[in-house]
Amino acid sequence: MMSNTIAISSDFLTAFAALPRQVQGKVTDFINKFRNNPTAPGINYEKINNVTDSKICSVRIDDTYRGIVAREKESGVYLLLWVDHHDEAYDWAKRKKCAINPSTGSVQVFDIQEVSEPIPSVIEDFGLFAEISDADLLALGVPEEQLTFVKSIPREEVFFKSKSTFPVDAYENLEWVVNGFSVEEVLDLYRANHSSSIQTGDLAEALQKPESRSAFVIVEGEDELRKIMSEPLEKWRVFLHPSQRKIVEKDYSGPVRVLGGAGTGKTVVAMHRAKWLAARIKGKERILFTTFTANLAADIKDSLRKICSLDEQRRIEVINLDAWVSQFLREHGYPNTIVYDNVLDGVWEEAVALSGEDLGLPVSFFSEEWAKVVATQEAFTLEAYAKASRLGRGTRLDRKKRLQVWHVFEEYKNVLKERHIRDVDTALFECRLLIEKEGPASQYQSIIVDEGQDFSMSAYRLLRALAGKEHPNDMFIVGDSHQRIYKKKVTLSKCGVNVRGRSNLLKINYRTTEEIRKYAFALLKGIDFDDLDDDYDDGRICQSLTHGTAPK
Repeated sequence: MMSNTIAISSDFLTAFAALPRQVQGKVTDFINKFRNNPTAPGINYEKINNVTDSKICSVRIDDTYRGIVAREKESGVYLLLWVDHHDEAYDWAKRKKCAINPSTGSVQVFDIQEVSEPIPSVIEDFGLFAEISDADLLALGVPEEQLTFVKSIPREEVFFKSKSTFPVDAYENLEWVVNGFSVEEVLDLYRANHSSSIQTGDLAEALQKPESRSAFVIVEGEDELRKIMSEPLEKWRVFLHPSQRKIVEKDYSGPVRVLGGAGTGKTVVAMHRAKWLAARIKGKERILFTTFTANLAADIKDSLRKICSLDEQRRIEVINLDAWVSQFLREHGYPNTIVYDNVLDGVWEEAVALSGEDLGLPVSFFSEEWAKVVATQEAFTLEAYAKASRLGRGTRLDRKKRLQVWHVFEEYKNVLKERHIRDVDTALFECRLLIEKEGPASQYQSIIVDEGQDFSMSAYRLLRALAGKEHPNDMFIVGDSHQRIYKKKVTLSKCGVNVRGRSNLLKINYRTTEEIRKYAFALLKGIDFDDLDDDYDDGRICQSLTHGTAPK
């Protein structure tokens, strides 16, 4: 007996979210019945008059509402495309076609009646895409039926308003062109993020392609269905952009770095990476998912519950690094408590006073010197500090002055010892020494780092020790130096974290409009940002998929 494939489109979930709650319940019950047997006698398929695509028909939800389905009975594939009031659902269906794109192999849903309809604006001598050849437009994922329509689009605003008529992948590629990239650059970008195999005759196989999975989710079971339908607008749980999925679902030979601006889905990628790894590890192996702040760790733990099975959740430990260090040291009889600036400010004032040194420098100089020179280079002895680089510190110190500064550091360490307290960097260093002495702290097969731009060199050295010797899929780091809050510039390679050849960049912004993104980056012009490994990241290779009013 042939098995059936049931998939739900992103558009269907958008339409579902707009329905009254009681109707949503009926739709969910229908889909569950539909999933079990889409050919059951109780499924009322209805033909739609004047429909463009013969595969598209309607299914009855109740007296008022209809679902729109594309069915391919010979292959057993059924796609839920839309749900609405009877008349509105039929109007939507009449304009659509569902097909496998012969150039990209993706399953596309698009408007084809727009091709023969006049554009509601003044036609100019040269359309927005008039100079692009048909062959290039087809390579960009534009359906052949839309070529005339695309070439007649006169201006950007008409293109943006026509978004719903295009397949998702074709619109995205055309938008890159609108934003100033050449067709060759867009095609190179597209090919880098998409699979090369193309099957134009097998709809079930085409649904498995990353391009299709960014717009369709295959329903595997009732529990998964309930999760999907319970929060239909939280699409991050279900749909990943092909460029994201390529990063998530891959075996790497060592540490990985993923950069991306605000709104590019870094945390989403990290969470799906954790789920993907958790489903593959064996025995007692576990994954550490660590963040810089406790609040984000709590949010991520809650979000992972929405996408992971119970078994996968048990394999993923989510905790911010400071809390992990405190917990680990406490379990190993460590007598000291980690304290922060509200306590350390007083300790530094006391240390300066006890040292008797008068260098005419503010107290803040010593705390910054400790964090940016001593801790970063692990120069915890006078000999090491005397040789340490102070590049970028501003205030010059000869050997005599370094000795005077070290006297302050000695008093600082004495006060910490007397009070049984430690600053974070010292605790991280001592924690790492303990791990290196006793061996890896636990069965962490992989470590995932979110907010990577805010972790210090000490933190990365500890994580390297915790992950053990470099091995496949050992570390996965996401971050963005544009969002750095704590001014802790790091060089991963100096921490034993080698990401060369394993670096990725997220280029699509899902949170802000393109107008706001461009405005924000214009404000940052002339300011350099690092890539967490001693190189430069300008963040310009990025675009938003939504548009709005330009900021004033």
